[in-house]
Amino acid sequence: MQRVTEEAIMPRFRNLSEGEVEDKGGNDPVTIADKESEALLREGLASIDATIGFVGEEAAHADPAVLETLGEACWIVDPVDGTRNFAHGKPPFGVIIARADGGVAQSGWLYDCLSGRFCAAHRGKGAYVDGERVTSRATGKTPPVAAISLVFMEEERRQATRRHISPNYELVDIPFCAAEQYPRLGLGQNDVSIFERTLAWDHAAGALWLEEAGGKVARPDGSPYRVDEWERKGLLGASTPQLWDELSALYAKL
Repeated sequence: MQRVTEEAIMPRFRNLSEGEVEDKGGNDPVTIADKESEALLREGLASIDATIGFVGEEAAHADPAVLETLGEACWIVDPVDGTRNFAHGKPPFGVIIARADGGVAQSGWLYDCLSGRFCAAHRGKGAYVDGERVTSRATGKTPPVAAISLVFMEEERRQATRRHISPNYELVDIPFCAAEQYPRLGLGQNDVSIFERTLAWDHAAGALWLEEAGGKVARPDGSPYRVDEWERKGLLGASTPQLWDELSALYAKL
């Protein structure tokens, strides 16, 4: 992840030429750095284990049939998470990799391209930041701090969220980068988050990392997050199970 950042991502930061940024539709940009990063990551991960599948964000955009691989043993890659930020020359942005099997993430890694912060988790073995084991902690603020993504919500649900959930929290801006949002939940900066779109390359690694740290990530009905449920909407994350329960009760009113 560090090598790909140095070779394919940072040389393009604030250095994108005309034609090196495209819109995949719905204000979803992709840059030449995304494409080059994914190609390098695919090559590198194959050198680690070529026996399992590969699901990259850009590969799935080009051929949605790739998503069927999410039910099998596979690598899941977001080559530049936070492309919107990257394309506008601002932080945060990162690289996300997960390894899944049977629709469940088994390992996850989140790399912050600018700071070099490296989050890692393996199912049943805890969560780590730069090699040190961490335990998820709340901000301790009253009301709790919430980062709520309204971007992909339908307008009716967006308004209901503003009425029933937002008044109960101190609202902060979302970073438009899962590689940043999940660490914020685990490291005492945010207490809860709501995600509407739940694509595997955005959430597989971060959800596992936060759960292994002692936080909670689950569907609003309490069911666990699975990488092979790519069309399902709605995901709640919290720094503690208690904060998750409180958010879930409010979400049920939507």
